[in-house]
Amino acid sequence: MANLVTLTRFLLLFVVVFLSYQSDVLLRFFCLPLVIIVFIGDAIDGYIARKYNETSDFGAVFDIAIDRVVENVLWLVLADLDLVPVWIAIVFITRGFLVDSIRSRAGSQGKTPFAMMQSPVGKWLVAGRFMRSLYGAVKGVAFSMVFLIHALPGLLPMFWQRWHDPLKMITALLVYLAVLLCIVRGVPVIAEFYLAEMGKEHTLKHR
Repeated sequence: MANLVTLTRFLLLFVVVFLSYQSDVLLRFFCLPLVIIVFIGDAIDGYIARKYNETSDFGAVFDIAIDRVVENVLWLVLADLDLVPVWIAIVFITRGFLVDSIRSRAGSQGKTPFAMMQSPVGKWLVAGRFMRSLYGAVKGVAFSMVFLIHALPGLLPMFWQRWHDPLKMITALLVYLAVLLCIVRGVPVIAEFYLAEMGKEHTLKHR
């Protein structure tokens, strides 16, 4: 069941992509509730997996993979629509490739993606439920605000004319907070992997 929810999120993503490029402002507005569903679904599939004991290595990897596809595709679409700077998409994609490559190496050694973290700081930033939830929530709200701004000028022009400055400011703060969390949560994965590999090489050289 949990994997079905994850798959549904994946399919809804491409509905969002399709709607975001429509000229009809009402169709573009429907991106907002769908994005909310996609990100709430991330919490729901984890809850289902824990409640009904459906946790598995496949489920964990599948969920992370879909999370990565969701965020990368959405950042690319928003950059293409000129709603966010392209460098933001580049940061997320670069971090994603680096972290996922490292996690695939850990997976080949029988470690789950989050179990590979060893330091207390790394465990809290990367594997801790609070930080994972915070990161997902910030991204979800940031995406929702950007898609709202994408539709609002044509949907409610008078409201937009009055409130566009604070709405843009709030949205920018959320987007940059998402970027900050992306980097802060990626650095421990890269650092711990590098130190672990250097430690292995040092051990082999001195045998």
